[in-house]
Amino acid sequence: MDLSIVDLSPVPDGATATEAYANTVETARQAERLGFERVWVAEHHDMADAVAGVAPEVLLGHLAAETESIRIGSGAVLLNHYSPFKVAEQFGALDALAPGRVDAGLGRANGSPAADRALETERRVRNPDEDHREKVEAVATHLYDGYPDDHAYGDLSIPRSGAAPPVPWVLGSSPSSAEIAGELGLRYCFAAFIRPQFAAHAFETYRESFEPSGLAGGVDEPEAMVAVNTVCAETDEKAARRRAVAEASYKRMERGERGSAPSVETAIDELGGVPDPTPATLDPDEWPRALSGSPETLSALLDQLADRVGVDEMMIQHVVADHDHGLRSHELLADGVGLDPR
Repeated sequence: MDLSIVDLSPVPDGATATEAYANTVETARQAERLGFERVWVAEHHDMADAVAGVAPEVLLGHLAAETESIRIGSGAVLLNHYSPFKVAEQFGALDALAPGRVDAGLGRANGSPAADRALETERRVRNPDEDHREKVEAVATHLYDGYPDDHAYGDLSIPRSGAAPPVPWVLGSSPSSAEIAGELGLRYCFAAFIRPQFAAHAFETYRESFEPSGLAGGVDEPEAMVAVNTVCAETDEKAARRRAVAEASYKRMERGERGSAPSVETAIDELGGVPDPTPATLDPDEWPRALSGSPETLSALLDQLADRVGVDEMMIQHVVADHDHGLRSHELLADGVGLDPR
């Protein structure tokens, strides 16, 4: 299978956004060498003590200069905060910087009330699904100059490379986002590290609602991937220790606590012990938010999930306290699934 990465630019304990972005660049360079398909960066607001990924369009411009062949993109740009035309312009400019290798991952999410007010975001939209659908459609249409000449936007243009335009993806963690992607005939990525219990339903909805709509940037048949929280180590037991960081971080979020990820030792202490290794076989309808294992274990688990939801590509996300642990995890996973190094 193909593997990709989504990076949140986590801020190491006691560090700054500068270190976080440097780590993201190192992750992208390593992913390119190892043969990963794409690396995406995320957008979160009012979380500067934990993650520095607030502006994918800015960070991707830097990644364009620091990489040569790997696809780069957003996971995701949060459309509820922005004008579709402005988003299309940003990705057109990115395409000019990295011709033919840009993904426009489009999603939505509300942050804190204060952050949404500062972003001038309307939180009470009468029909949020329809509003999001219209914005996704507008971005794709702008990217491909798809408005007819007699349309109010028919004369608008955006910068581009002349190579293949940015590829639009719909991102989400619920069946409603899957339905939007299907109805528009666009590619779809489901965030199983947020709501793994909806993964099977979301992909069934995507395929049932899929129509080759003829929308610019669309596909003739369903094309999808699933994003999972995964940490790999040399053994199942060692990987379970490192997975403790994700497990403890999730519990902190449930309590409303913020900040950098805890160390492995602190996480194990907060959990009351080392988590059990992830079983080699899981019920695909009851997947946990975080997985761990040796290259062999995780390769088998990812195959199980890919078969269950019908995808050929998995996107890896992780929560680790040590950047080197994350790099090692990607290295072992690439070897476990047999990626071809570039």
